[in-house]
Amino acid sequence: MAPVPTLEQRLAARTPSGAPVMFQRWENLLFLHWRYDPDVLAARLPPGLHLDLHDGAAYAGIVPFFMSGVRPRFLPCFPGLSRFQELNLRTYVHDDDGIPGVWFFSLDAASRVAVAVARRLFHLPYRHAGMSARIDGQVDYRCAIPGGPDLHYRYALPADGPEAAPGSLEFFLLERYHLYAHNPATGALYRGQVHHAPYRFSPATVDHYDAALFDSNDLAPPDAPPCHLVAAPGFPVTIFPLRRITPK
Repeated sequence: MAPVPTLEQRLAARTPSGAPVMFQRWENLLFLHWRYDPDVLAARLPPGLHLDLHDGAAYAGIVPFFMSGVRPRFLPCFPGLSRFQELNLRTYVHDDDGIPGVWFFSLDAASRVAVAVARRLFHLPYRHAGMSARIDGQVDYRCAIPGGPDLHYRYALPADGPEAAPGSLEFFLLERYHLYAHNPATGALYRGQVHHAPYRFSPATVDHYDAALFDSNDLAPPDAPPCHLVAAPGFPVTIFPLRRITPK
């Protein structure tokens, strides 16, 4: 049985290693989380990954947000390519060594270039989608997935707040500094790292949300409202390269 991540491992994940490959900024993030059947989520993970649980519960989350200042390490930002919306459906995992991270079922983005690069270089399940937003004291966020649902999220602009206390549910859900990716063609499992300041979050005020993102990933949508809602203004983010962890 794979070791469960310790609090020390969760805190150590914040420390970056190696040379970065990309810089970006994440802005106006909304986190909607549900407790979800762990057997269903575990069945969707590749070999080498295990569900990460908090007090025995598994979570799935929808996160709409904005990316800006996206650029490779040695290049400037490019107009029209460096700012776009992204929407992801995720759960929380760890590998055989107990290193905690995020597993993405899907990542929808408005930039065709970003989608192509992320799929090619990071083996992430990005999809191009039609996306639009209006910010007027609230964030009115829309995503139209080709052949799938039209999604709508409306929430108050995030306010600055406290950092998550180590060991809390907020720490478990938000403080994730590794992501995992899988190449089905080769069976290789990869781990990537991001670095940023700890989230400063506040309770989210949400006027409208859609859970149909689950349907577009062949997962049953939750039959109850989110059990956890927070938002965060955002911060600069540094991206590090993927490392293959299996097969070794």
